Amino acid sequence: MTLQEAAKWNRRASLLYAAGVWVMLGSLGFYTYMGYDKKLVKKEEEVTEEPYNPNQVVCQTAHTKTVITYKENFVPYTERMHSFIKSFSDGPGASGK
Repeated sequence: MTLQEAAKWNRRASLLYAAGVWVMLGSLGFYTYMGYDKKLVKKEEEVTEEPYNPNQVVCQTAHTKTVITYKENFVPYTERMHSFIKSFSDGPGASGK
């Protein structure tokens, strides 16, 4: 590629960039002039406090809210397996607790 060809490509890229900037600024001006920017303002959601429950875990992101509810007296599977394996090594008559 010669220096003149590189200069042509530089001018073309600059024109494309300039056109994109003008379109963006024109869109901004249009939305501001027509009042669409006021319509796009998000309404604040009301925050309701839920009573504390130790059996619930709330995971909240920007778009979702997930509530995980555990059963009362829930024992995780890992604890069950640990107790089962531990019962073999504790000897006869061990209750596991």
